[in-house]
Amino acid sequence: MSVSFLENLEKIEPYVGGMPIQELSRKIGIPEDQIIKLASNENPYGISKKVYKAISEYEEYFLYPDGSGFDLINKISEVFNLKPNQIVLGNGSNDILELCARVVANHESEIIFSEHAFAVYGLVTKAVGAKEIIIPALDFHHDLDGFFKAITKKTKLIFIANPNNPTGTLINQQKLFEFIQKVPSNILVVIDEAYEEYLEAHLKSNVFLWLEEFENIIVSRSFSKAYGLAALRVGFGVGSLKTVSKINQIRQPFNVNSLAQIAAIESLNDLKFVEDSAIKNNEQKKILEENFNNLNLSFIKSYGNFISFSLGSPSTALRCYEYLLNKGIILRPISNYGMPDFLRVSIGTEEENKIFIEKLTEFIGNIK
Repeated sequence: MSVSFLENLEKIEPYVGGMPIQELSRKIGIPEDQIIKLASNENPYGISKKVYKAISEYEEYFLYPDGSGFDLINKISEVFNLKPNQIVLGNGSNDILELCARVVANHESEIIFSEHAFAVYGLVTKAVGAKEIIIPALDFHHDLDGFFKAITKKTKLIFIANPNNPTGTLINQQKLFEFIQKVPSNILVVIDEAYEEYLEAHLKSNVFLWLEEFENIIVSRSFSKAYGLAALRVGFGVGSLKTVSKINQIRQPFNVNSLAQIAAIESLNDLKFVEDSAIKNNEQKKILEENFNNLNLSFIKSYGNFISFSLGSPSTALRCYEYLLNKGIILRPISNYGMPDFLRVSIGTEEENKIFIEKLTEFIGNIK
């Protein structure tokens, strides 16, 4: 006899992130410092100097972290004008997404999300044994009317990414509000705002203000993108007292390490770094868009720190990806998101983007 594993695990393909710099260096022999990674939507400007100073001075590695995350939760509360008991910490925002599924869904449940949505939604749905209800996108946008029509008595959870990854599309706040008004109050709606910091002021989310009206929503935020803390794995969720308390019942003890907590606090003490990163990102995004237009490459207008652009066919997209890899540039193929003609490029520094466009132009010239 052998160990009997859960049947739903047979349906799960592990999440595959952007290729690490070290892996490409091993494959093609280019030194790591000559490789440009534009694959994982990281902040190319690194971390705040305040963060670097704080973690450099940390010495208490022999002690367990504060499992309650008291100081970080209170800092989040202060910065975003929230109550501490509305906040739960995660080992990255992915942790929050999984915990939300675990507290409401099982093998008898249905979970709704969009086509071309973040891969983790499908992973956590399968992990809890629930059924995926994938709503076809409308020109790469969420079809909220389609979401509503798909709701049944078995629906326990709805995932909405705003902005969405990998398309970069954004849902109008009024449309989102009207949708949530219609959703039955026994269904948990997770609003994933990992790229919120990159939005211009007039597009910023006001979902935190809706928490008093809707007890069935939870907002997921990340420190991995604009804050630059991807390696430390820290994020947070904001919801009703009941939802947060249920998540805390099953949340792993010490799920956010001490360095991550300190770094997140100092990141929130230096919001100018975050704002400056977003400004530079949006400036460089416009330059990339101009270059895509000059190369006659179609792309999806993005509100994040990345752009998905089309090469016209799956084979050309794969050839382009491999060509750039051999030039030391890592992009993200997104065929697993139902977009085989596309590649996703994270927006880098001015110098990184220049090199990327130069090599992309070479590739386009070679296939004409």
